[in-house]
Amino acid sequence: MTLGDLGADVVKVERPDGGDDTRAWGPPWHSSEGATYYLGLNRNKRSVTLDLKDPADRELAQRLARRADVVVESFRPGTIDRLGLGYDDVARANPGVVYCSISAFGTGERAAALPGYDLLLQAMSGLMSVTGEEDGRPLKVGAALIDMICGLYAANAVLAALHARSASDDGAGQRVHVSLMDSALAALLNQASSYLNAGVVPGRLGNRHPSITPYETYRAADGDFAVACGNDALFRRLCGAIQRDDLPGEERFADNAGRLEHREELTSELEAAFAGATAGEWVERLGRAGVPAGPINDVGAAFAFAEDLGLAPSVETDGVRTVRSPMTLSATPADVRRRPPRLGEHDAEIRAWLGREG
Repeated sequence: MTLGDLGADVVKVERPDGGDDTRAWGPPWHSSEGATYYLGLNRNKRSVTLDLKDPADRELAQRLARRADVVVESFRPGTIDRLGLGYDDVARANPGVVYCSISAFGTGERAAALPGYDLLLQAMSGLMSVTGEEDGRPLKVGAALIDMICGLYAANAVLAALHARSASDDGAGQRVHVSLMDSALAALLNQASSYLNAGVVPGRLGNRHPSITPYETYRAADGDFAVACGNDALFRRLCGAIQRDDLPGEERFADNAGRLEHREELTSELEAAFAGATAGEWVERLGRAGVPAGPINDVGAAFAFAEDLGLAPSVETDGVRTVRSPMTLSATPADVRRRPPRLGEHDAEIRAWLGREG
């Protein structure tokens, strides 16, 4: 979908008996277009149904691969090769192809037997081990984060391969591989680095940051809000805003290392002050003082906030609303040209095109 937003003509190949699994992942449902889950992932594509076990349909799929600049597949390792649609077969007929394989755990023999779903990757990559309250159960992130990150890495790799092809003398493409597991480990960012470089296996801290404080949520008179002080200067501004200019002068709170060591005491001091006003009042007051602070919005409030900022966070195409692409390009802007396709909606036109030689 990212490549489609950037102008690619994307042909989505689906099995005839139900198509993409996410078409059935509901509720919630759109009034006429099916599962909203599917709608969030599939704009700017055309859908063709091909039964890859059928020799005639498989031949059409091979023709499509021979004509494509980019082929993306996410079968279990080895499956696509048995269908005659693997990289070697496609590149033999289409040497300029950029062929992107997305796997769950890589291409090794053990990896090929493991199923790949976002929940499993969040569990097996360590992400769930650092998500949740310190004394509570491990929790997943509330969206399919690993799927999204893997897709973005794949899109980046495809664009890099296309750029390399355009700069080469022979116009040759290449094979690209991205796995959910690699993407999940990369997404651990500072948590992964703490293990790799200091041998620290991080755990769950709720909304607290393992290396910075105050950088978490705090309770005000009517509920929680977020504060993010990434340096000593911001901490001093925070203390001024709550009329506790004495706190930065105390040895235990004078620098980040001291504040981390005495985090519980600092939290008590801050929440005693925050109890005197509502979360909204504190967000406004801290904002005026130049302290990063914000409310904990639900999804509806988040979209309303983005609209208030003038971001135009959604677009509507033929009655389907999707999140506007976050990519802003001055000369070649991302664009939504097609609503997510119905199953096999473009069968006739694509099959006719593939039926013509050349």
